[in-house]
Amino acid sequence: MTSNETADPIGARWRIRFWTIFGGQALSLGGSSLTQFVLMWWIADTTGSVAALSMAGLAALLPHALFSPIGGVLADRYSRRWLMIAADTVSASCMAILMILFLTGRVEPWHVYAMMAIRGAMQAIQEPAAIASIGMLVPRSFLPRVGGIEHSVHSVTEIVAAPLGALTMSLLPLGWALAIDVVTALLGIVPLLIFRIPQHRIPAEDRTGLWGEFRDGMRVVRRSQGLQHLFLLLAVGLLAVMPSFMLIPLLVKEHFGGDVRDVALMEGLSGAGMMIGAMMVAALAPRRQVPWVLWGMTLSCASLALTGLVPSGLFGLALVWWVLSGVTYSLSAAPCMVLLQLVVPNHLLGRVQSLLNMMLSLAAPVGLAVAALLSEYTGVRTLFVCAGALAAVVTTLGFLSPALRRLDEDACVTPARG
Repeated sequence: MTSNETADPIGARWRIRFWTIFGGQALSLGGSSLTQFVLMWWIADTTGSVAALSMAGLAALLPHALFSPIGGVLADRYSRRWLMIAADTVSASCMAILMILFLTGRVEPWHVYAMMAIRGAMQAIQEPAAIASIGMLVPRSFLPRVGGIEHSVHSVTEIVAAPLGALTMSLLPLGWALAIDVVTALLGIVPLLIFRIPQHRIPAEDRTGLWGEFRDGMRVVRRSQGLQHLFLLLAVGLLAVMPSFMLIPLLVKEHFGGDVRDVALMEGLSGAGMMIGAMMVAALAPRRQVPWVLWGMTLSCASLALTGLVPSGLFGLALVWWVLSGVTYSLSAAPCMVLLQLVVPNHLLGRVQSLLNMMLSLAAPVGLAVAALLSEYTGVRTLFVCAGALAAVVTTLGFLSPALRRLDEDACVTPARG
């Protein structure tokens, strides 16, 4: 570990460094969100198949799950800054290849699945490094606001990505729409080349191999019943809800009779809802994270089920429920991220975060596979209703866990930065 990474982990100019790096990553996220919208609509419009959309989700999520343990260990062992640079570079290269295939008319669905798989693996490397870096870029007292700020920016990118993706598809060949992702990824890399990120790495003498070091992260979770319950709750909830997020283009197209503009409107307004919820978290900076996580998850899942219950002629009402689901989702997701940063020591946070990513990435494909099978008998609308209702019931069980509720007290005494 270099002296630049150990001395003064925050520093007097932390705001300049944090906002520059954060802004670059926000641009990269915006490009990725636009690409996700474009590719998912292309698959939905080309195939009209739940199975094809599920395959796209599986292609992204399974590599994410498989590489998450490696990503967590690498984030705690090596330079998080260079890991983020490498992951963004590979992802941009994948989009450049896919762009050429679209422009030359040689693209096939399997090309899209392959590039999604590679990018999913890169996200497994990038995410633990990025999340663990936040705790070393800002003072601990600023962390409750960072969760809201991070999700506010994420929501803004969702708002912009859907309508911008639809507009871009109407003005340019689809391949040139993917070029936006390449450019924004490069813009996200530039601040990382300028600023260093403080870090407590695993000392060379304490390294026990990838598996041994990943087990250190697992021990943190095993020793905390509250974290175990939190991880289980998130995994089961995502198993039920993930199909709904992936299949929204088909719900709009088949049930409401909409087109790409309606999908863009729905996803854009959902992003606005998430931004509102995230701004509430940033403004209020809640001292207790667990109640926000549980109430937000429960209400978000219930709103998702209500979206599916809306009759086909009341698309406007569906938008209302979908926006409410976005608001309450941010009320849960932002405090959840902050909770981990406050409870888990930073030198272990990459591995703990990767463990959570792995569980969620494994749960989501199971949900997508089940959805693909059930869709042949139930239809996409029924999947929305059942998935949202089931997830709402599961998340309410978290209120029955004293260990989960005690995580707020653990956050007050754990030296998460050390």
